[in-house]
Amino acid sequence: MKVSIIGSGYVGSVSAACFAELGHEVICIDIDEEKVKQINAGTAPIWEEGLDELLAKYSQKTLIATSDYDYAVENSDASFICVGTPSGEDGSIDLSIVKAASASLGKAIAKKDRYHVVVVKSTVVPETTEKVVLPIVEEYSGKKAGKDFGIVMNPEFLREGKAVYDFMHPDKIVVGAIDERSSFVVSELYRNLDCEITRTNPGTAEMIKYVNNSFLATKISFANEIGNICKQLGIDTYEVMDAVGTDFRVERQFLNCGAGFGGSCFPKDVKALIGKANQIGYAPELLQSVVDVNNRQPLKMIELLQEKIGDLKNKRITVLGLAFKNDTDDIRESRSIPVIDQLLQLEADIAAYDPMAEESMRKLFHDVTYCKSASEALTEADGCLIMTEWDEFRELDKEFDLMANHVVIDGRKLINPEKLSTQIDYEGICW
Repeated sequence: MKVSIIGSGYVGSVSAACFAELGHEVICIDIDEEKVKQINAGTAPIWEEGLDELLAKYSQKTLIATSDYDYAVENSDASFICVGTPSGEDGSIDLSIVKAASASLGKAIAKKDRYHVVVVKSTVVPETTEKVVLPIVEEYSGKKAGKDFGIVMNPEFLREGKAVYDFMHPDKIVVGAIDERSSFVVSELYRNLDCEITRTNPGTAEMIKYVNNSFLATKISFANEIGNICKQLGIDTYEVMDAVGTDFRVERQFLNCGAGFGGSCFPKDVKALIGKANQIGYAPELLQSVVDVNNRQPLKMIELLQEKIGDLKNKRITVLGLAFKNDTDDIRESRSIPVIDQLLQLEADIAAYDPMAEESMRKLFHDVTYCKSASEALTEADGCLIMTEWDEFRELDKEFDLMANHVVIDGRKLINPEKLSTQIDYEGICW
């Protein structure tokens, strides 16, 4: 089949490359001409494992990029909206980019004399596809949904850093359509994947995505709350969660304690669902607690550091890890951000290192010394905060000898002080 993809971020570029891998012809649409050039040159606009290889394999063959909506829509059977849905100032979802993409699609569909399917892959709150996207496309196309064009909600369930793998090996595919015809078109795109397709309506598909992410975020905040209690009682929270996780009703994944969750999905999606609930007159207290626990969690590391070395003014503090998780350069909602912000307010001298995310963090914080290695960052440090689960941080040992004061606060349980040749004053955030 022929598909067009609006937006070349994480979801858009991965979807485009993977649809090409599945044998479809793909046209990427982006208003950023630099991204258009990159994709046409076979280079990924973002870092994602395996993405460069796929784009290099299919670019200018069965995958091209353009900024021309008319050309892309005329030469495709379905268009996927894969644009950003950031949080507004009050935490609720900002649909301005989705609305703009819908209007542009409508204008292009108006010039087309064949049936076309509009697919929302961006994460949007329930009622968005049918009450926002559908009427906008109808208005700008002058055509009727269900007759002249189809509307589908097809949420993504991709982990950053593993998005290509997750697309090609899904545990679920959800197709929420307004009619059988559009449901069939989108389902056919995934025919070569070994996964059962859940067919439903757009609102249910939208809710499935939010419940999925909100539940995982809830498990993390629950684990952190239990971890904070266990630490006060002198109980190994990881031993507790290992045992609890053997229950098939619970499962072990997402029960690791630490500095909290970040990224482009969990924080934004939980806040958006809270905003939607408030909009319909329901106060989601549990979901609000998930956010509150997550906001407080990373700052506990600074409290532990202050207990160890006192006033942080003019102290050299090493921050290891800037990305919100390992295997990505994404710093969105990284737990390092509130930590660095607080350290700066306390007038600490910050030395930071991350194998991939330095460039992104530089745009947020200028008064930080960015280092090219963990060794450089640890040299003469009075304290160290481990924020991201990079494998290379598990191998640190002699590097701690470089510190002036061997205080290490671990936010991800990467260090086993008993196995180090260097003696350090070690403290885990929840253990």
